[in-house]
Amino acid sequence: MLCRTASVKSMEIQTSDLGPGGKAARVRSMFAEIAPRYDLLNHALSLNIDKRWRRFVIKKVADRLRRPDATALDLCCGTAELSLELGALAPTMGVDFCHPMLELGMKKVGRANLPIDLVEGDALNVPFADSMFDVVTVAFGLRNLDGAEAGLREIHRLLKPDGRGAVLEFSRPKIPVFRDLFHFYFTRLLPRIGNAVSGSSFAYQYLPESVQAFPDQEGLASLMRAVGFSEVRYYNLFGGVACLHLGNK
Repeated sequence: MLCRTASVKSMEIQTSDLGPGGKAARVRSMFAEIAPRYDLLNHALSLNIDKRWRRFVIKKVADRLRRPDATALDLCCGTAELSLELGALAPTMGVDFCHPMLELGMKKVGRANLPIDLVEGDALNVPFADSMFDVVTVAFGLRNLDGAEAGLREIHRLLKPDGRGAVLEFSRPKIPVFRDLFHFYFTRLLPRIGNAVSGSSFAYQYLPESVQAFPDQEGLASLMRAVGFSEVRYYNLFGGVACLHLGNK
């Protein structure tokens, strides 16, 4: 079995040299700064809709996790919100490169008594062999990597044949009036509220900027096909504020 039931693994796998001054180093520092209020802000600023989105992810990968000896990997797991949902169905590994976020996640895992282990590692160079997992997920983390295509290639590498990759990420709302209202909230109000509550002068300004720089729904689907995923499809959530992309190996 991949994980030991009701155990929390020490963070034994260290991140690789990500390069001082690079995107990875800046993102890791940002998440370390906002870690204490990360969950609170996520739930409050999304009116708890983010919890519904994660449950939708589980619904779409549950068939793979019900296989005998199935295992899951949650990349960019942060405070283990999605890892806990996955761990309720199958032994799960969570990987993240931000130590303070993982510390919070480990406390949750310890209380949950589920077969989940968390390790500290680089999502672009995951320290696991090829074709190990039935499901690999990344929730609101792919746009933070130094290259979405590289992250998708790593997900594809780690999946077993006929395994499923799931990418939950912010995207582009499709309804015109709603799109304009959300754009105002996302770019004007959310950064001010988020930065004030988190104590960061940057984190929630970075959020809308990173979403704008990330591929839209069709763009990400095309990237998934390009790296080898089959049966690629996506589901717009809350009018396209977020989107779940799925692909099989």
